[in-house]
Amino acid sequence: MKRIHVAAAVIHDAAGRILLARRPEDKHQGGLWEFPGGKVEEGEPVEVALARELEEELGIRVERASPLIQVNHDYPDKHVLLDVWDVTAFAGEPHGAEGQPLAWVTPRELGDYEFPAANRPIVHAARLPRQYLITPDDLEPAALLKGLRAALASGVRLVQLRAPNLYSPEYRDLAVDAVGLCAGKAQLMLKGPLEWLGDFPAAGWHLTAEQLRKYAAHGRPFPKERWLAASCHSAEELELADRMGVDFVTLSPVQATRTHPEASPLGWDAARELIAGFNQPVFLLGGVGPDDAERAGRVGAQGVAGIRAFWPA
Repeated sequence: MKRIHVAAAVIHDAAGRILLARRPEDKHQGGLWEFPGGKVEEGEPVEVALARELEEELGIRVERASPLIQVNHDYPDKHVLLDVWDVTAFAGEPHGAEGQPLAWVTPRELGDYEFPAANRPIVHAARLPRQYLITPDDLEPAALLKGLRAALASGVRLVQLRAPNLYSPEYRDLAVDAVGLCAGKAQLMLKGPLEWLGDFPAAGWHLTAEQLRKYAAHGRPFPKERWLAASCHSAEELELADRMGVDFVTLSPVQATRTHPEASPLGWDAARELIAGFNQPVFLLGGVGPDDAERAGRVGAQGVAGIRAFWPA
């Protein structure tokens, strides 16, 4: 069955809201909400198709767009490739030029809408930022919390509390403080035994590769409303992450790092190939910094993750 190539847009307004459109009842997946866009014609560049479709459907002209995620999905009656772009600047006032209902929603409200199955990874990507901060492991708790406050004040929206040098009781105490600091400002991802899950309901969980291998066969350990991530280093681990139903992953190391000098770097080309076979957002990690976010987007990643290059001085 031929795969249908579709260009889709996550369109943002000045207030940070995202535009959704509802599919006509008489079409495939009718009545569900979707991210606007349409079919890419044979030989047509994706950016051209995106601009054409948004002008036809919404009456707007794209002024600034960048790649967000590609999703391959197989329905029983149709195979699709969704080529999704972030549209952060446009001219004109969006309206349903074909009579379709529209809705401006906050990223958090996306979870309240029903989408076709192929759109679910897009929902994750639309809600995630382009940078993922991982806390250093060589700081005392007071210094770590001070740095976390500074990071949140600078606009960081996704944080992993990584403190492998602390004993379990110390980490749990630190996690309680971090949950309070991040409330309403950023999504906090914790690490540790899955037995702790019930103690931190406001936090997401970031699995180690070891945990991924141990638990993937059991599926997702909690409902989809809560963020689940995993550390991956190979195609095999990405497959396990997909089987477990994670919402996003880190893929590392892209380049040589001081943290793990013994690890062989993947390189940008191999990272691109691995991302192309995975349908959820990927943060590239290892030897990258904030300035690499645009390059990461060009190889299909959600963005970049890191410790030293992202930690406030």
